[in-house]
Amino acid sequence: MFKKILIANRGEIALRVMRTACDMGIKTVAVYSDADRMAPHVLCADEAVHIGASSSAQSYLLVEKIIQAAKLTGAEAIHPGYGFLSENADAAQAIINAGLVFIGPSPQSMRTMGSKLGAKEAAKKFNVPLVPGTDYAISDIEKARQIAVDIGFPVLIKASAGGGGKGMRIVESEKAFNESVKSAMSEAQSAFGDGSVFIEKYIASPRHIEIQVMGDNHGNVVHLFERECSVQRRHQKVIEEAPSGVLDEKTRAAMGQCAVMVAKACDYSGAGTVEFLLDEMNNFYFLEMNTRLQVEHPVTEMITGIDLVREQLHVAAGNKLSFSQEDLKIHGHAVEVRVYAEDPANNFLPSVGKLSTYITPRGVGVRVDDGYEQGMEIPIYYDPMIAKLITYGRDRDEAIARMIRAIDEYKITGCETTLPFCRFVMQHNAFVTAKFDTHFVKKYFTPEVLEKTIADEAEIASLAAQLWLEEKKPAAIQQQQEKTISYWRNNRS
Repeated sequence: MFKKILIANRGEIALRVMRTACDMGIKTVAVYSDADRMAPHVLCADEAVHIGASSSAQSYLLVEKIIQAAKLTGAEAIHPGYGFLSENADAAQAIINAGLVFIGPSPQSMRTMGSKLGAKEAAKKFNVPLVPGTDYAISDIEKARQIAVDIGFPVLIKASAGGGGKGMRIVESEKAFNESVKSAMSEAQSAFGDGSVFIEKYIASPRHIEIQVMGDNHGNVVHLFERECSVQRRHQKVIEEAPSGVLDEKTRAAMGQCAVMVAKACDYSGAGTVEFLLDEMNNFYFLEMNTRLQVEHPVTEMITGIDLVREQLHVAAGNKLSFSQEDLKIHGHAVEVRVYAEDPANNFLPSVGKLSTYITPRGVGVRVDDGYEQGMEIPIYYDPMIAKLITYGRDRDEAIARMIRAIDEYKITGCETTLPFCRFVMQHNAFVTAKFDTHFVKKYFTPEVLEKTIADEAEIASLAAQLWLEEKKPAAIQQQQEKTISYWRNNRS
């Protein structure tokens, strides 16, 4: 096992990795930018190395500086966390070439699954169900239009080289196609340096279900069941849960087996996630594979009892997985909400600022993975996620009830956050009954619902205050009268 590792990341994921490393007796090295000089992950590590200016392009994305920091401190391996360099095959190769261990899959696995088309080709070999569409990149607009006509509208245009909603367009008709594909290609070129796209049949009301997989370098691959990730804004997840509220055992087993086959198709090792779309008839289709630890990994940890970071470290050190598929069982239910410094009443736009108040919830079944403390500024240079709030219960209802309580206990002032939106979701009938899809926000959420909720809560608080005063008023009058009589008795001449 490693004696010392460097975490090439920041915030809550850096702290998350450090804590497991500490449990295992492994020393940790943090790296930090100017903006993160006094951040908790820097103070938590055994050692810390400054790697550049606040911009990620001048710090966390510079693999040469990260390698230099590892060599300077004697770290044997580098954990990339998620984001930044975590899915950069060239960076992983540079780390390996420098004589260090990259705590993640091989660069070749990353390259295969980093291309959506390459991933589809790998999945196709194992007869994993795919959404009808192209299995090659397209840069010719007229050819793309003809393919869309053949598939049948509506279609989904997706960037070949990346994700996160960039270069993605839903096209309802042939008339709107040319303008949409030009826009998608332009955005893809700007975001990823590659304007090619591919085209899929658009599934109107899908659920986004992903399967956690874990492999080692000895040919073993297992799945750790599913996560439901359908509540999204701008094609990015906000709320996740495990297990899904709609999968039956037969579908769960089939999806799990397909995920394992996808991982084996690229000789995968370490933690990864295979993503699927699930239609209204419970048919599922392979979407893509994320070759890293996911933001939402805690819900899987809660229902399986497996520390995924610990397993990453074991596998990277050359060990076999410490469990088999038969060892894994689902216990209870877990829900995670992402606490972003965003204003849900203003199209979820970033709302950075100083955390004037920052008090986290506690209690049975509550976990907070965060990277901030009260009084800190939310930097403008990075993703605006403040924390992940996770709750666990014996069943879905208990996990949701604990989440509502935890949200109410979470006190943040100084910036707007997604907490009010998350509370709205937890109480919405579509979520409570598990009858929702990726269009939840579009179907049910408007800023007005939050304004109404805030107004209702203010009215309830006002009424409660009035009742309290009315109850206390007679006692207060009596107490004042007693004080007056007592004063008269003690001070009469």
